[in-house]
This record gives sequence, structure tokens and C-alpha cells, in this order.
Amino acid sequence: MARCLVKISEHGLLNRLSLVFLCLLVSTYSFADKDDAFLQFDDTMLEEELVYPDWFKYTVGDLNEDIKEAVAAGKNGIMVYFGQKRCAYCEQFLQENIGAPDIEHYIREHYDIIPIDIWGIEDITDTNGEIYSERDLSIRYKTNFTPSLVFYDNKGKPVFRLRGYYPPYKFRAALKYVTEGFYKEETFKEYLERAEPGAFFMLGGLTDRDFFSQPPYKLNKLFKDSTKHLAVIFEQGDCHACDLLHSGPLSEDDTLKEIENMNVVQLDMWSDTPVITPDGKEMTARDWASELNIFYTPTLIFFDHKGKEIIRIASVVQYYRLLGVLEYVNQKAYLTEPDYQSFRLKQREISPSSP
Repeated sequence: MARCLVKISEHGLLNRLSLVFLCLLVSTYSFADKDDAFLQFDDTMLEEELVYPDWFKYTVGDLNEDIKEAVAAGKNGIMVYFGQKRCAYCEQFLQENIGAPDIEHYIREHYDIIPIDIWGIEDITDTNGEIYSERDLSIRYKTNFTPSLVFYDNKGKPVFRLRGYYPPYKFRAALKYVTEGFYKEETFKEYLERAEPGAFFMLGGLTDRDFFSQPPYKLNKLFKDSTKHLAVIFEQGDCHACDLLHSGPLSEDDTLKEIENMNVVQLDMWSDTPVITPDGKEMTARDWASELNIFYTPTLIFFDHKGKEIIRIASVVQYYRLLGVLEYVNQKAYLTEPDYQSFRLKQREISPSSP
């Protein structure tokens, strides 16, 4: 039987009838159907290059000058878009997010959006006064996954970053979080917990897989007893994106082969499940998720043999992106290529058609 757990406001308790009604309402109002277009798509490299909307503004070569122009036009600042010309995730962002009339209107009212090609060689002066190529600037901000966004305030300070593609509803929340200044007082995770109705809902359980390690979750001990890397997957109940991760990219032979060479732990980000973290801290899964600033599910975090985080996927992921990250970790490519983007660049040089 599905369970409905509601975080109740401290201002009062819901009576039993209201609670039943609310659970029925949440059960009926599922994001699953409307989110399929945003969560399921082929992430093979596009055959044709993407074209930016004509209202995007190209940099003058100095982000400080770009910000001055934006402020003079009454904007809050600039939003730097790091993308690739044949990126399927970028296509989703441009069509489904930027393409939504309300999102376009909101961005154009508050920001100038500056596109940057993460493989580009043109020089750009960042707001710190340093000159970088487009590629080096994207590495500086650890974009790793495209599309990535960096928001600059009207004084040229980078105040928020989004790495990877998120469904429109999550992106709308991010826009409001930055534009209305909530980033000055709380993390995006804290903002979502407070801003979303009921704070959070959990219906049903998590998808079980044969390759998941079983409790007790003494993750620090795994490094002493195993030569495998550790992958921790944070999920939550009634998570359509989590279900699609398991039925989609994590059901393919290639990804299964890679994931089975790891120690894999699944955690409910809202649970009180006891965990000893890779660095030896005893806490609940909920507290660890908060410490790690997990705000999207599923989030996959990979750790090296010393318990240090290598890389995380905290946005929508399909087959090729997941496979690339799994290979990056299992091949220990992070030892020679500390950023995933450099690893991908070498792959592209070997196989230009690689997505």
C-alpha cells in the first residue's frame, strides 16, 4: 500500500480528514505524465548544430562589460550558458525550458543570457579580470555536464550554478531562487524544501536492484575491504525520474557491466537510515543528503578509494552520459584528468562521433 508522509507546518496539525484528502490529491496529481518529455530522450550527439534563440546576447569578450550593459538595461545581471553545439541535453533545455513563453519572458526581463561553447577557443575576460579561452572558462566553473548555467549578480559575482539539464519546473524554481535573492540566505535545497507545498511528499518505496549493497551502511569500511569504487544513489519515493533511471540507462548491458564493478548503495534522501559516511561520520541518510546539498533525485555520487568524491550526476541523465561517467570512474581517468570535460575532450579526439 502506498504511503503518504507529509511534513506538517509548525503552525498547526492537519486533521485526519484533511490529511486523507491531501494524500489523495498528491496521489492523483502526478508529474509523471507531463515530465516524460523532459526526462526521456535520446542523448546521442545531434546530427545538426543547435541554433541559439535570436535574443541571446553574445559576449563582447569581457563579462564585466556584459554585466554593465545588462545593468544599464535594468537587468539583475547575466546568466552565462555553457553548452555544446550538438548536445541533446542542450536541445532539451533550449526547446523545453527556454522555449516556454513564461520562462523566456522571465529571463529576458531579469538577465542577459550569454552563450559559451565549452569547446570554443575564443578569449573571454571573466569578472575576476583573468583571461580564459571559452573551454578554460568552462573548466574553471567545473561545468562537466552541459547545459550548465552560471548566474552573475550586478556586481559581477558568480552567485549560483546549475550543472546539467533540469525539467522546467525545477528550472523555474532556480530562476526565482536567484532573482529574488534567496541564495543570500539559504541553499537551493533549503529553498526547495521550504517553497514546495507540504515541503515534501513520499509515495511508495524505492526500486530495488540486485547490485545494491545491503545495510548496515558502513561506507568507510567498504574502502578497506574492497578495491571497487563506491557509488551512492540518493532517491526518494514517488520519484518518476528515479524509476526512469532504473528502467532506462541503468538497465542497459554496458552500464550494468560498469555499475557491477562498483559498490553501489541506494539511500532514501528523506530517511533516518543510519550511515557511516566515507569519511567516518555517523549520521542519517537525511542529514548526509543535507550536508551534500542534494536537491534533485536521483543524484549519483562516486567516491574514490580514499573516500573522496570524484564526480556527481545531479541532473537528468540518459544512457551515453551515464556510461561516460561510469567509464571515467572505473578507468580511474580522474587520476590524470581531474575534470570530466578534459576526459571527454580526449574521447572526442579519438572518436569525433562520440556523444
